[in-house]
Amino acid sequence: MSKVKILVVEDEMIIADNICDALTDLGYETLEPAINYTEAIATIDAEKPDIAILDIQLSGKKSGIDIARKIRESYNFPFIFLTSNADSLTVNLAKEVMPPAYLIKPFSKDELYTSIEIALHNFSNKIGNIDSENLIIKDSVFVKDKGFYNKIHFKDILYLKSAHVYIEIILKNHQKMVVRTSLNDILEKLDESFIRIHRGYIVNTQHLSQINHSSVKIYNEELPIGKKYREDIVKRINLI
Repeated sequence: MSKVKILVVEDEMIIADNICDALTDLGYETLEPAINYTEAIATIDAEKPDIAILDIQLSGKKSGIDIARKIRESYNFPFIFLTSNADSLTVNLAKEVMPPAYLIKPFSKDELYTSIEIALHNFSNKIGNIDSENLIIKDSVFVKDKGFYNKIHFKDILYLKSAHVYIEIILKNHQKMVVRTSLNDILEKLDESFIRIHRGYIVNTQHLSQINHSSVKIYNEELPIGKKYREDIVKRINLI
């Protein structure tokens, strides 16, 4: 489990540092700020942020809108536009790349937090959300805990267990996260590594250590196989 990782692209370093300090105070992980298109793309390639905050006006030939367009075309993660200029031309240019959210300078820490929340929600809603508090983006689920999103990579999940209207997500480090959704709903949004083995369990096949006709083992935990799922499990395991 890790914090949401944010890239700030802003060519005024005092402003960039202030934004990063505010993000850290809010509980997010911040990357070294980028000041232009080239630095931004290099950081995205190297660090793979979960969300970016892009100043629309940057020094150099390419703007924050150019970065946003590249993110849309090649990386597909949410971004927020940051601008001190709210004129109609700027707004219309920004609309072309469909930002999930944007901020007008000057802004408060609360507005920054709200914009990040909105951007994550708006982006996740386009690709299929679990519910209002838990998001799936690319290869991770973002689970809300104490007001902030925590990022859980699919590869770190051992299995998921049904608990009435909630599910428990059991992680490799043996931490447990509880989210309000159903196994059916979340299975549709997980990747092909996950398989339903029982009405109460979904397992990550990457962590299977043993399987027989009635149960599977993940690390040292034995989980039951339901009769109706057995045939599908055998087919899937043979393909792995």
